[in-house]
Amino acid sequence: MTDSTAASGRGDLRPPGINADEYSTLLTILDYLRESVIAKTDGLGDEDARRPGVASGTSLLWLVRHLTAVELNWFLWAYRGDDVEPWDDDAPSPGDETVAESVAAYRAAIARTNAVIASAADRLDRPGARSLRPNSEAPSMRWLLVHMIEETGRHAGHADILRERLDGAVGR
Repeated sequence: MTDSTAASGRGDLRPPGINADEYSTLLTILDYLRESVIAKTDGLGDEDARRPGVASGTSLLWLVRHLTAVELNWFLWAYRGDDVEPWDDDAPSPGDETVAESVAAYRAAIARTNAVIASAADRLDRPGARSLRPNSEAPSMRWLLVHMIEETGRHAGHADILRERLDGAVGR
């Protein structure tokens, strides 16, 4: 068994302390949670990261792929209104997927979604183009940021458990 420092070089990092405006606070916490999920893949081989850790089949790489799709769906498809098919956020992970590829795709999605977030920084109450939820009004950027914090935080907890089950590594 390894400890979290040996596994990721990260240790147990606390959420960032910040006393700033609403936009900066929300984005800082979201970015912290995103990095927490990514850190759970540090030092893992591809096979371990693909290995389901619970009966539902959830693996660390599945979580990264899921969060990638969820971000793209809410910020690009729903908020910005891009004319694309929504990404499948429940798709099984392909068998040849690597940690590096999955993390790179997640980071690319984060960069794209952060650009959308920045475009609404001055009006967090501005609604997007549409909603992913049927028969619902388009949510505001404020709602999307809070929702993405909740979604990413919940899955960061899942990632904590999956990583601990794989090699005993703990910590954020």
